[in-house]
Parts: sequence; structure tokens; C-alpha cells
Amino acid sequence: MRTIPWSSAVASLAGRLFGGTCYLCRGASRGVLCPPCAGDLPRLPRERCPRCALPTAGGAECGRCIGDPPGFDATLAVFAYAFPADVLVQGLKFRGELALAPFLADELPAAGGVDLVIPVPLHALRLRERGYNQSMEIARSVGARFGLPVAADVCERVRDTPAQLGLPLKERRENVRGAFSCRRALDGRRVAVVDDVMTTGATLGEVAATLKRFGATRVVNWVVARTLD
Repeated sequence: MRTIPWSSAVASLAGRLFGGTCYLCRGASRGVLCPPCAGDLPRLPRERCPRCALPTAGGAECGRCIGDPPGFDATLAVFAYAFPADVLVQGLKFRGELALAPFLADELPAAGGVDLVIPVPLHALRLRERGYNQSMEIARSVGARFGLPVAADVCERVRDTPAQLGLPLKERRENVRGAFSCRRALDGRRVAVVDDVMTTGATLGEVAATLKRFGATRVVNWVVARTLD
């Protein structure tokens, strides 16, 4: 049986679901985006903090991560959360365009040193309301691409927190404190946590701290877009 490369499979799926049109400009396209629109995506600069992915001189660790280390050990991000990348993220998150998940997962760079992929969980009430978890959709595609197990049932959101939008970092951290738990131990596991957008890192920091309390030895973030200060 012939194995189809992941990128070819993504393009084939996009062609079937989007009818050969670019998701952004609606022009002809063999994939999710036509080449001009793909070229307009705001990619993060190469030189950025290895821990939180904010741009820094020479790719050094930023002052915030040095002075107030987050729970996670590293962050891999692809885009700045700005037009038109934000249109793709919002299409997946709010409009149920689930076919965007494989495309966004395919943009994440290959990275080793991971045993397990865990999506940032939604609270049961929010999941019931939305009908799906966008982070899980991306994580499922990431796991298939890299041949890694995806554990959607390990980490759970035990508290339905108010929206983080508009809150400063300190209040965001307080808002999500104690919001997560684990159903089983992660003794010695190296975990990649998948999310669509990283803003201040408060939620991802709390997830990482929770995973480490349950035995994870290393936690890295794999996120599609990063909000810049």
C-alpha cells in the first residue's frame, strides 16, 4: 500500500473540502491557501525567546522569562497573531472550519524530544456549547504527522474560568490558577501541549505546572500563533 506524504494528504483534503478555492481570497488554489495568500501570513522572526517565543535580540531568553520563569520549558510558534493568520485561527475556533486544523498543524515545525501530545482542554460546559475543541483538532493532526500519541483524556479543565480577554498577566494567572488537573500520572514523560493561540502564556503556564505536578519532566508548547506585545 502506497503511503501518501502528510503535506500531500493535507492538500488533497483541502481541495475536496474547499472546492479548489483559497480560503482567504477565494481564488483558485490546490490547497487551503493560494501561494500569494500563503506568502502574506505573518511568520514570526527566527530570533525569539526559546521559552515564550517573543522576538528577542539574537534569540536570547527574554527578561520576563528570566525574572519570572513560566511553568513550560520552551515554545514553538509559527505565526504572529495578526491578519491574515488570525482569520484562519478564528475560522477554526469560532466558525467550525475543522478542515483548517490539518493545514495549521502542517505549519508547525518538526521537533523531537517529545513522548506525548496533549491539547489544552476545554471545560465540559464550553465543549458542549462549542461542540469541539480546536486545540484537540490541531493536536490530532500533529500526532498523525509526527507519529506521536495524542492523550486527550489526561489533562482536564476542572473549573470553567471567565474569558481571559482584556485581563493583564497577573489577573490572567489568578483566573486560571487551579483550573486544570490530570487523570493519571505522567512519570518521566516529555509532553508537547498544543494550542491555537498563545497570548500572555498564563493558561499554558498553568497547564505546564499541572502536568509537572503529575510527573512530567519537560513541557513544551506547540502553538500556531503568538500574540506579540
